[in-house]
Amino acid sequence: MNKKKLAFVANTAWSMFNFRHGLLSRLIYDGYQLTIIAPRDEFSDKLQKMGCAVVDLPMEAKGTNPLQELKLIYTLYRIYQQITPDFIIHYTIKPNVYGSFAAKIAGIPSLAITTGLGYTFVNDNFIAKIARQLYKMAFRYPKEVWFLNEDDRQAFLAYSLVRENKAKLLHGEGVNVSHFSPIPSASDNNSTTFLLVARMLWDKGIGEYIEAARVIKSKYPKTHFQLLGACDVPNPSLISREQISIWESEGIVEYLGTTDDVRTVIANVDCVVLPSYREGIPRTMLEAAAMAKPLIVSDAPGCKDVVINGKTGFLCKVKNRDSLAAAMELIINQSTQEHVDMGVAGRNLVLQKFDEQVVIKKYIDMLSRYNLSVSGVTIKRKVDSRIDSILS
Repeated sequence: MNKKKLAFVANTAWSMFNFRHGLLSRLIYDGYQLTIIAPRDEFSDKLQKMGCAVVDLPMEAKGTNPLQELKLIYTLYRIYQQITPDFIIHYTIKPNVYGSFAAKIAGIPSLAITTGLGYTFVNDNFIAKIARQLYKMAFRYPKEVWFLNEDDRQAFLAYSLVRENKAKLLHGEGVNVSHFSPIPSASDNNSTTFLLVARMLWDKGIGEYIEAARVIKSKYPKTHFQLLGACDVPNPSLISREQISIWESEGIVEYLGTTDDVRTVIANVDCVVLPSYREGIPRTMLEAAAMAKPLIVSDAPGCKDVVINGKTGFLCKVKNRDSLAAAMELIINQSTQEHVDMGVAGRNLVLQKFDEQVVIKKYIDMLSRYNLSVSGVTIKRKVDSRIDSILS
């Protein structure tokens, strides 16, 4: 049997294992030979145990040294020459840009998937302008460029960074709706608990979350506010652990650190909040919705895609404390049945639009378009008629 070889390039092995586990499992089952190229971390071994080959990629996620960036192109080119994949899939800005260049030089077809625009479009400084020019040069080469939301796709088209016939919509990376399903809550029915799950960055709207918490606690003292996520990531928007400790000492918020299983935390809150300034598609919000939790998100690109306002949660204005507090008050004053109905509607939205099986089918269809279906085996498509009808 002739196994087709696929390479996946990302900025962390963690993201490949946690965000694309279902996709990788399906491709291995179908008979593809997979290589993950990413900086080595504790999830590299887990990917190997799944059946993937793993290649360590020496890459600084936030570095901007021009010589190091050129070296990265050469490093990727050498890796591609050594493993000789039939097709390469790139995620995040550096693999998208430098990997697309390297794949072109190596003569290997590729796909670029933008997982969120972040500083490239939130800011308009010198680095952002350079990033846009790099995107424009690099995105001449992939067969297709996929976006997680329509706002990001339109932004790239508006800047003429990609040809329209290449720009496709993926609608997020998908959620395992069996893994993320409703769990009975042990929370106190006499109070409301809000949770924000994200890296501790100012542009996730954490400052607005804290200020809205002050407003709400002045009116509803029993309301609880929690933060979950890493505060040690290299990012210019990082909130220091010292600042979080100050908020804790004021009694505004409880910082939960990080967890390997977010389900146990989500299960015991009433509403999950993300007032971010911009996202690709916020995965943690999809996971919370799949667990039948009402959401509050900003009406920013990416965020607004995961909520039907007033039905599955509420939208608030970007960088607006009062708008966020007003949405929180709507959650607090819901009846039990209204709250349950909103959670159920959110899970149904995920089932219809963001189920990982929908996403996996798009990858499988893409591979078929470029004659990369595995020869010698019958690919068993585990996508039911409900999902097919959604995509038709």
